[in-house]
Amino acid sequence: MSRTRRPARTATALLVAAAGALGLAACAPAMTEHEYSPSDGVRVDLTDQLRGVNLLVVAAAQGDEGALQGALVNNTASAETFTLTAEGASPVTLTVDPSTTVYLGGEDGEKLTLDTVSQAPGAFVKATLEAGQQTKEFELPVLDGTLSEYQSLIPSPSPSPSN
Repeated sequence: MSRTRRPARTATALLVAAAGALGLAACAPAMTEHEYSPSDGVRVDLTDQLRGVNLLVVAAAQGDEGALQGALVNNTASAETFTLTAEGASPVTLTVDPSTTVYLGGEDGEKLTLDTVSQAPGAFVKATLEAGQQTKEFELPVLDGTLSEYQSLIPSPSPSPSN
C-alpha cells in the first residue's frame, strides 16, 4: 500500500510546485513592457512624445571632438528644437519636425559634433537634453574605435590653419 502512495505523493508535490511557479510567473512583470535602450547608448525620456534614443558620443580620446550617435524622437504635432549640452562642450541643437525621428551620426544620420569630450572613452559625460520646455539630466556614454562598428564614426581631426 505504501508503494502506491509514494508515486502519488511525488506527482502531487510536482503539481503543487508547478502551480506555484506558474502563479509567481503570473505576478512578475513582463520585461517587454519596460522601455530600455537595446544598444550601447542611453534612452532619455523628456515626455511620452519627446525623447532621445540610444544616445552616445564617439571620440578618439578625452579632449577631442566627439560625434553624437542615436536618434531624437518628436511625436508631437509641432516642430521641436532639441538641445544637448554635455559637460565641458558647447551645446548642440537640432530641430525635429512633428511626428518624426531624426537619426544622428552613422552614414545617413544628421552630423552633430561636440567640440570637446570632457571624459575618456569608457566613461560617461554629464549631459542634459532639452526640448518642449522639458529638461533631463543623464550620463552620456563615451566610446572610441575599440569596437569595429564605431571606428568609422570617430570624427576626423580638424585641419589646423596654415600660416
